[in-house]
Amino acid sequence: MSRLTACAPLSFEARALRRGFRDAGCQPDAVEVIRTGYGPARAAAAAERIARSSPHMLAVGGVGGGLTGDARIGELIVASFVTDGVTTTSCPSAPLLAGEFRRAGLPARAGPIVTVDHLVRQDHAALAATGAIAVDMESAPLLAAAAGRPAVVVRAISDTPEHSVLSPHIVPDGIAALRSLRRAAPVLARWAAAVGQRQVLLASPRSFCAGVERAIEIVELALKRHGAPVYVRKQIVHNATVVAGLERLGAIFVAELSEVPDGAVVVFSAHGVSPQVRAEAARRELRTVDATCPLVAKVHAEARRFAADGYLVALIGHAGHEEVEGTMGEAPASMVLVENAADVAKLHPADPGKVAYLMQTTLAADEARGMVEAITERFPAATGPGSDDICYATTNRQQAVKAIAAEADLVLIAGSANSSNSLRLVETAERAGTRAHLVDSAEDIELGWLAGASVVGISAGASAPPAIVEQIVAALAGLGVVQARDVAVATENVQFGIPKELR
Repeated sequence: MSRLTACAPLSFEARALRRGFRDAGCQPDAVEVIRTGYGPARAAAAAERIARSSPHMLAVGGVGGGLTGDARIGELIVASFVTDGVTTTSCPSAPLLAGEFRRAGLPARAGPIVTVDHLVRQDHAALAATGAIAVDMESAPLLAAAAGRPAVVVRAISDTPEHSVLSPHIVPDGIAALRSLRRAAPVLARWAAAVGQRQVLLASPRSFCAGVERAIEIVELALKRHGAPVYVRKQIVHNATVVAGLERLGAIFVAELSEVPDGAVVVFSAHGVSPQVRAEAARRELRTVDATCPLVAKVHAEARRFAADGYLVALIGHAGHEEVEGTMGEAPASMVLVENAADVAKLHPADPGKVAYLMQTTLAADEARGMVEAITERFPAATGPGSDDICYATTNRQQAVKAIAAEADLVLIAGSANSSNSLRLVETAERAGTRAHLVDSAEDIELGWLAGASVVGISAGASAPPAIVEQIVAALAGLGVVQARDVAVATENVQFGIPKELR
């Protein structure tokens, strides 16, 4: 049985951890709490003793000082890395643990911790200038005992720049920190249960498609050409990380054009807009840049063509999605949204021989196929698009997820909750009989999912940055050795041009 060695510098810190592990029902043979002593010298000596016992995994817990103005008493700081100015040790699984703490109702965040050889009274700003958000006196030497094995550091904030160790608040603040430390112990036990070697299967293709790359580049070029702010109607793509990054550059995302000042620059998102939106922008003399994905624009053109030829157009898609709203706006009198077989049964065209169907580009292929069968069964003469509406990237990513799901115990899909193509990847894995979850980042991964999962498949929706997949793999590597391999089903080399006004 793997055993967690938990290190705490002082007796009251060790006592808080022991009580927390006991509250979680941990058996003595599963967790050993060791009091290591106060300060770096005692910590280094304790680390040598612990290293000789070859711990399976190591957790360092205790109170610590917050260095930044947003530090809160009782907040848990999970070290992304620890440095003493000479040696720096990374703790890659920190995002997993920080997210699990927050799901347990504990205030927590991951960030750098600096270890010093003295009690910090006034030099918070100088230490914060190094990038650290918390300070302690033992973690750096104690981490040496891990010797490359899985390790984490958790410090509960007992003092801050506003409430220093000399403050009269130190007693109640210290008690609050110990209370958080005790509540942290059961989560540390869950972290320990998730530790283990894993095989990671990386679906390929994954992450950004050509349309998403083009849309992001359009916003970046618009900011360079026109300066901030540049307004974007809706999210440029459905991903929180992408949107936050563009906001830092000066993009302002709005729900409707009514929020855009007259004469301002506005970008239409990759999902497309209706003719009514374009008309409003022209009326208000907004300077527009169109980032509509060319594959979505193709569906818009098909909708106009079928409607002009007198067809009733059944759009297979999901209500409320921006792409659907834009496409429906091309011919609202001639189009009907169908989401299921019941919607197909409600279709009553004036001429049953003139029924056409189109699709939202981010549908699951299996889902769309079933809807087409329902339409053609009822209307045998129904006609579809000249080429597949579901985009190449959606199809490729779904095929790649099927390939990894066949081997995996668990599939993780990087993507935001409002991303249709990412949600379809989750459904694709689940239809293959594999547990699957959507995560915006590594912090969304629940440790309970990983317990017993020795093979983990990973993919990312077409709107999710590649860096998120890299972050997830690194976090898993913090739980034990990871052997990663690509599972490729296709090679993508599609590129779309930039609008002429930005070239």
